[in-house]
Amino acid sequence: MNKDQRENIAVITGASAGIGLELTRKLLSEGWHVVALNRSDYPTDDIRIQEAVMNGWLRIYKTADLADYASLRRALEEIKDKEQRIDILFNNAGGSFPELSYSKQGREKHYELLTVVPYIILMELKELIKSGRLKTVINTSSSALKFTKEFNIEILERPKTFRKLLGPYATSKLALSLWTQAIASQLDKDNIKIRSVDPGGNNTIRKGKKSGLPILVEMLMKLFFSPPTHGAGKLYEGALGEHRNDTGVFLVNGQVAEIKFKDQAQNVLDRINMIYEHEFLQRNF
Repeated sequence: MNKDQRENIAVITGASAGIGLELTRKLLSEGWHVVALNRSDYPTDDIRIQEAVMNGWLRIYKTADLADYASLRRALEEIKDKEQRIDILFNNAGGSFPELSYSKQGREKHYELLTVVPYIILMELKELIKSGRLKTVINTSSSALKFTKEFNIEILERPKTFRKLLGPYATSKLALSLWTQAIASQLDKDNIKIRSVDPGGNNTIRKGKKSGLPILVEMLMKLFFSPPTHGAGKLYEGALGEHRNDTGVFLVNGQVAEIKFKDQAQNVLDRINMIYEHEFLQRNF
């Protein structure tokens, strides 16, 4: 373990299960402090996790729903009040939903959770990131975005049709990687690097939870996909590996990949920034 890593602090959203949980375990094993922004609890039988909580290495901030702005604001205010800095922000929370559903703000829930909320978290925690040593933001994206054949923000916010995995989920991940690209030059003025990373295929199916995956994909995932440690490793490498000095890029298998509909990147950024300024900042919850 690098002795300097003992002073590093990572924020991980969606850190209590799947890839986020494995990333938490990996960073803790290397002596990092982890600040977790979670909706669900950590496994109570995970001794190392519970020890990390007791020792203050793992600090947990709860929100009832990341896509509920009132709940999200309370959690972020608590983080800003109690934490001194952030070295890496992993915007990892998310998932695929089995049917068309909407957030409390009235937007399609994949778009709200996977595209808009990561931007809000970045903006709210930006000053802590500026105070950090590594000044890095990693947005968890997906190679599913390459299957998007049509891209329109209005349709993204309120789609007329729904398709598992390759519908709102894929287009929302595309929108995430697009605004990641668009905001890079702005963040670079504060020496903040930002990248979106595909964690690859991981078996993240949870018992008792409805999957937003097509039946065939779900079967293949159970049989052939890697455990979530694989995705955690991809995010870790995306943050600290070969491309740690790059910004605005989309990484797939450790390589910079092209993003479709790049001409829409600034439009996406402008739209979600408007949501942030006019809904998250100005509303009284």
